[in-house]
Amino acid sequence: MNVTTLPADRQRSTQQAAPRSGGRTTARAAEPRLQNNLTDGATALQPARETTTPVGTPAKKTSTRLRVAPPAPVSAPRAPFVALVLVLVLAGVIGILVLNTRIAENAFKLDALKTKQSSLDQDEQRLRSDLANKESPVTLASRAKQLGLVPSRTPAFLLLPDGTKLEMPGPGK
Repeated sequence: MNVTTLPADRQRSTQQAAPRSGGRTTARAAEPRLQNNLTDGATALQPARETTTPVGTPAKKTSTRLRVAPPAPVSAPRAPFVALVLVLVLAGVIGILVLNTRIAENAFKLDALKTKQSSLDQDEQRLRSDLANKESPVTLASRAKQLGLVPSRTPAFLLLPDGTKLEMPGPGK
């Protein structure tokens, strides 16, 4: 059990004991405030005031009181932080430039591939048209005539041993 004792000038009497209500009673409000209590409210952080005495009167010895000192200012080195921020900004800008260059390069490649694809599509369409034209019956007949073939007038029939009849074209004359 920890017991804190107060100095003799700050000893509380039994009449000054704080009630359970937190010290907010009418009897407590009627009492004068203690002059030495420097830890109450807004006066807790104010420095102790010295009183001046007339010349020739002996000065009272006052004990110096401890007071709260402001925290020491924290100063971090700025140069590394500024260098880090600059490096991050430069890396971001360079990254965006590289990305933009790659996108533009890919756009040119895509355009070239689309042009080549349309050219190949036109070639394919032309070749299909040529093939369809060469497979037509009119073109086949004229080409056969150029090669010396003649149309067959009477077909030949073959009778097979099982009784089926096959129609065969005869020789041209």
